[in-house]
Amino acid sequence: MRGWRPLALTLACLLGASTTVLAQPQAKAAPSAVNAAEARNKALLSFQSDLVSVLAPSADPLRLLSAALLARPLPSQAKIVSFHALIDRASHADGAGPAVTWARLADCNPQTQGDCPNSNALAQLVQQAPDNAAVWLLKLSQDANTSKKDDARQDLAKAAAAKLYDDYSGVGLQALAGTVSTLPPPAATLDPNSAAGAEGVQALIVFGTAAAMPQPALRDTAQYCEANAPKDDSIKDDCLKLGKLLEWGSSPLARSLGLHLREVLNADPAQQQDAKNARRNLIWQVQNFAALSLRAQNDKAQSQHLLSLARSGGTQMSLVLAALHDDGIPTDAPADWQPH
Repeated sequence: MRGWRPLALTLACLLGASTTVLAQPQAKAAPSAVNAAEARNKALLSFQSDLVSVLAPSADPLRLLSAALLARPLPSQAKIVSFHALIDRASHADGAGPAVTWARLADCNPQTQGDCPNSNALAQLVQQAPDNAAVWLLKLSQDANTSKKDDARQDLAKAAAAKLYDDYSGVGLQALAGTVSTLPPPAATLDPNSAAGAEGVQALIVFGTAAAMPQPALRDTAQYCEANAPKDDSIKDDCLKLGKLLEWGSSPLARSLGLHLREVLNADPAQQQDAKNARRNLIWQVQNFAALSLRAQNDKAQSQHLLSLARSGGTQMSLVLAALHDDGIPTDAPADWQPH
């Protein structure tokens, strides 16, 4: 699986480039510019905290999910409006679904060995969403890293037999986009050099915060298939079956791994080349979406459109493809284009 790791890193970096929440001053900027950026960052954090306080009294699970995600990166939150308190309330709200439980995976202490992801949330997801391969890949990662070989093998089989792959980032985006306009952004949060206005601030907060939704350690799945498929035909078959499912997964990273599994494990040269071409197109799609997201920081109409797409629901991948389509960008890379 040598080729998947650099591709995964490329996709992660490109997606991250479009979801920076706070303004970052240049290293050699004038002191006044640095001070202005720091003041804006402080105002953005304060505004995000105010949004949490306004959303927190709700009994709606998606509004509480939004409040919890907004609270997660904030320093020094009061216990009553902390990520832990809010995501716990969301999980007990009427109508709470697996997306809330998925976010609760992050309600753990990464400094404590074996505490993350939240084991209670993972056990609940197994009951709530047994047809979601993402749940079983979480289990696969956990069992493989604790040397539970038989359990890991069963996790792979269940992931391969699942009906879909969904990391619920689309639900997180929808919840955030549907609530971020609850308060108007204060003037201090606006970038004086940007024409995006309030919508630019809202897009920054929505896409930056949604990027913190938990994801399975797909690298562990790649390593498991790499180590075991050559030695066991049944594992190879399940890895290929899982790969086919991941090709239609909810995130670019999931699709990337699915295509790589087909390229490496499928014995048909035509299938290998087709998967390689599809992975090239995927990088093209992600790079162009990153460019659209960066443009939104200075383009009010683009910010409004991305927020509208997020509010409409769907998955991270469907949002990427819709944004490209609406801007007239083809989903297939030009013949002479190479990833950079």
